[in-house]
Amino acid sequence: MIMFHFCHSYIDAKLSLIIMRLILEKQMFAALVLKQVEKKTLASIEQLDESQLPEGEVLVAVDYSSLNYKDGLAITGKGKIVRHFPMVPGIDLAGSVLASDDARYQPGDAVVLTGWGVGENHWGGMAQKAKLKADWLVPLPQGLSAKKAMMVGTAGFTAMLCVQALIDAEIKPEHGTILVTGASGGVGSVAVSLLAQLGYSVAAVTGRVQQNGPLLEKLGASQIIDRSEFEQAARPLEKQLWAGAIDTVGSKILAKVLAQMDYNSAVAACGLVGGFDLPTTVMPFILRNVRLQGIDSVNCPSAKRIAAWEQLAKLLPASYFEQACTEISLSQAPKYAENITNGQTTGRVVIKL
Repeated sequence: MIMFHFCHSYIDAKLSLIIMRLILEKQMFAALVLKQVEKKTLASIEQLDESQLPEGEVLVAVDYSSLNYKDGLAITGKGKIVRHFPMVPGIDLAGSVLASDDARYQPGDAVVLTGWGVGENHWGGMAQKAKLKADWLVPLPQGLSAKKAMMVGTAGFTAMLCVQALIDAEIKPEHGTILVTGASGGVGSVAVSLLAQLGYSVAAVTGRVQQNGPLLEKLGASQIIDRSEFEQAARPLEKQLWAGAIDTVGSKILAKVLAQMDYNSAVAACGLVGGFDLPTTVMPFILRNVRLQGIDSVNCPSAKRIAAWEQLAKLLPASYFEQACTEISLSQAPKYAENITNGQTTGRVVIKL
C-alpha cells in the first residue's frame, strides 16, 4: 500500500513536470533581439517567454513583419533609431490575437499595426509574439492577408495618408498631373499606384530611371523623371507644372517641388531622408497659395488609421502585389538589414515569423 502511494505520487509529480514543460514550451517564442555592448549594436535570435514581453492589453501571434530602411538602420546600428536596449526591432506587424484584455479584440481576430514607436521604444514586429496597446491596433481589412498587409506596411499606410491629404485639399484628376518624388521607394511606389487607381495622371521621380521606370509605368506612372533634375538648386518660383505632389525626400528636393507647383495646389510631405532643412522662400505660399501638408504616420489618430487601411484594401490593384517582393526568415534579417542600408535590395522585404 505504501509502495502504491509512492508510485502514485511519483507519477503525479512526473506528469506535472511534463505538463509544466509543455506549457513553458508553448509560451516560448523566437525573437530578434538587439543589445548594446560597448556602444555597438548586436543582433541575435533568442528564445523568449511571454513574461519578458513589455506591457500591453493585447497579445498577438505575429505572422509577418517587414524589413524597412529604418529597421535596417536599427539592426545594423548605423542610425540612432532604438531608444533603449534590449529591443525587438520591426516598425510594423500583422497577425492574430492570442489573448486580449480589451473588448474590441477577441482571440482569433486578424490585426495589423504600424507606427506608435514600435521597434524604437516598444518591442516591435520581429518576434513570433508581441504585446501591444489595443489603441495601436487596426482590424485587418477584408481582402488583405497578413503577408499583403506587410507588403504594403508602414510605407503603404503613409502613402495612403498622403493621397488622402491631396483629396482633402480638393485636388482632383482634372486639375493636372501629380508629382511623386522618391517614387521607387516604399511610400512612393504605393502612392503612384493609388493615384493611378483614382484616375490621376502621375509623374514619378526616381534616381534609377532605366531600372525602375518599367515598374513605375506598370504601377500607373505616365511620366518618369530623373531625380537629377530635382537636385539642382531651385529658384524661388519656376514654371508651374504640378497640380499636386507627394514628396518623400524633403530638403532641396522639396524646395524644387514647391517652386514648380500650380496656383492653389497642395503638397503632402512625409520624408526627411534628404535632411531637415528646407531652402525655400515664402513666395510659393504667398504668390501661388501652395499648401504644404505634413504627414505623420506614427501618431495618426485611430479613426483615420482604420479608414486609411480600409481604403488601401479597396484601392491597391493586384499589379502592386505582383511586383518584386522577397520573403525571408527571421534568421536572415540581419543579413538583409546590412544589404538594405547599403542600397543592395529592391522591392519589398517581408519576414515570415
